[in-house]
Amino acid sequence: MVETMTQNISLKLNMSDFSRYEEYAQNAVKTISERAGKQGQFLNWIGVLPQNQLKEIDNLFDMAEKAKAGKYTDLAVLGIGGSRHTTESLIRMIGKEANIHFYSSVDSESFRRFINSLDLSKTQFLVVSKSGGTIETTVAYENAKKVMQEFLEKDDVSERFIAMTDVSAEKSNLRKMVNSGEFKLSGAVHDDVGGRFSIFDDATIFTLAFAGVQKEDVIKMLNSSINSQKEFLNSDFSQNIALQQAIFNVQSKLNGNQKHFVEYFGDAFYGTTLWEKQLKNESLKARISTDTNVGPGYLHYNAEADLDSNNKDSFFTFVYVTPEDKVTKAVLTGVISAYSNMHPVSVIELKDLSLQTLAQFIEFKHFETLYTGNILRQIEGDFTENSSALPEVLQPNVEIYKKEVRKAMAQ
Repeated sequence: MVETMTQNISLKLNMSDFSRYEEYAQNAVKTISERAGKQGQFLNWIGVLPQNQLKEIDNLFDMAEKAKAGKYTDLAVLGIGGSRHTTESLIRMIGKEANIHFYSSVDSESFRRFINSLDLSKTQFLVVSKSGGTIETTVAYENAKKVMQEFLEKDDVSERFIAMTDVSAEKSNLRKMVNSGEFKLSGAVHDDVGGRFSIFDDATIFTLAFAGVQKEDVIKMLNSSINSQKEFLNSDFSQNIALQQAIFNVQSKLNGNQKHFVEYFGDAFYGTTLWEKQLKNESLKARISTDTNVGPGYLHYNAEADLDSNNKDSFFTFVYVTPEDKVTKAVLTGVISAYSNMHPVSVIELKDLSLQTLAQFIEFKHFETLYTGNILRQIEGDFTENSSALPEVLQPNVEIYKKEVRKAMAQ
């Protein structure tokens, strides 16, 4: 395997010839660099968002202190898709999930179980929706509001709900409710930042602060994000591990391997598997199908199929933190060796689970995804006009099911 080391991440690939993709790689970097920060490109998570959050960090931490008010210890996050998976991924990776609860369902039984798991006397609710009209989040908020009205025996429960939504009341029903006084505290879901790329938006920074993460550590995380983005906008693929991973993905696809399995090792990554699945499948569409698992448990239900000689269409990426004990090292060494003997394999090793390392890893995943889609489309002759957003940041097909749901609701 060829290994490239960065400060916090090591990438190993069982491929060595990147040269045939050099022009595609340079074009991909140029395309994204030129569009970053421009209105309507949905790339404001590059540069704009982390810089803005450094300026707003005091306000977000002050908001968290007001929300806790000296007595609230738990936060229930109501959101779906990127409004949930981004925050949940980071919170779980740093081990702060004990008092942070996430809900995305719509059925009454799931809601009952969720509410029954909370100590309502100690819980604040965070409602996250860019449009303020997402049906799952709207229903969850309405149901939670009724529960709190009954629990507190009063109609005005605005002090128990925080909203994160568009700043414009013209674009967001949730912002209209904020302006009417239905929420005491609110933050923004920033413009031109797609949900799956919004991990450093207000909802996550607020949640980190609520969970007790130190402001200084969050500042280090945001600075790491900024520095990592510069690193991954380097067109020299010998130094850019996001480009290398993307080229590995592209070559695997071109060789007939369309199913990408990303295998995380360690319980800290349970939330990350959901985020990456959304990130990749919404961005790459059907070009590459991505699935994610947490090991070693998945080996006892997937390895039989993964290592079957008839499996000709899969490739694998293993992600883990540098192991400290002999057993973990042995499991990882044996599993990676077995899979590498049969399939294309890449290995991502994280130095630790500090916020600085995780910021680099998150940006690695962001740029890997964009570069994979862009290079594949270049090879296919599919190019996007400068005035249009890249397909990798859009999700038009999601609207297909939403349209049918709205029709069903109207009946």
